[in-house]
Amino acid sequence: MPSPFPGMDPYLEGYLWPDVHHRLATEISRRLTPHLKPRYVARLEIYVVEDRDPQSEIGVMYPDVEVMTGRMLREQATIAETAPMAPLKLVAPLTVPLVNPQVHITVVEVRDVAQNQLVTSIEILSPVNKRDPARAAYRQKRDRLRAGGVHLLEVDLLRRGLRTIAHPRIPDTPYRVTLVRSRAEVAEVWPIRLADRLPTVPVPLLAPDPDVPLELASAFSAIYEEAAYELSVDYGQPPPPPPFLAEETEWLKTLMTAKGQS
Repeated sequence: MPSPFPGMDPYLEGYLWPDVHHRLATEISRRLTPHLKPRYVARLEIYVVEDRDPQSEIGVMYPDVEVMTGRMLREQATIAETAPMAPLKLVAPLTVPLVNPQVHITVVEVRDVAQNQLVTSIEILSPVNKRDPARAAYRQKRDRLRAGGVHLLEVDLLRRGLRTIAHPRIPDTPYRVTLVRSRAEVAEVWPIRLADRLPTVPVPLLAPDPDVPLELASAFSAIYEEAAYELSVDYGQPPPPPPFLAEETEWLKTLMTAKGQS
């Protein structure tokens, strides 16, 4: 079953995001391979980022806090009073999840076959990439790649967090794709609205080889149906934060109404 959204599905920006991220990277690698052979290959690389400030993701991507109610505490106290010979059990009134501070991020790397040289890095941003201090480290990585002759294609399908490139000419859209070519003085930007299909974007190679196309829309549709995300998503509830703009909220209501009538 396809997603009801023409482009990125905002309902996948919550706890399902790690699965979406990994599947999309894998699908991008698979789809690029026929265009790259025999001179290039697409490989998956995983690197680890320390999430020093995970609080903003609790309840969104990480499990929520578990609270023991006063009624449960009173019941336990009654049991303890009526069964004095039972072993003493001390129960804390509150439990919180232990959030793993390390995030594993999958990157698609296009390498030439002759020397295994990194040519293009395709980065699907995670929430940690869009929060300082990890955002600052990611921007430094981007600058190193650019200075080292490596192209960077950045796919940002998350509404929350800070953008890695800010410029007054870039419209404030929920999603975007950015291409920073090696040693280029400009960045190529594809702003993506909630109602837009995901674009087909170029993946640069070594000169004089031409760019190869990457159809993000078909890649996303493929992983949505493969993973059967509709079985895990309740479209009757609001999507994960942040809230939409007024016009986006109206568009979302219209879409969900049409979905309910279909």
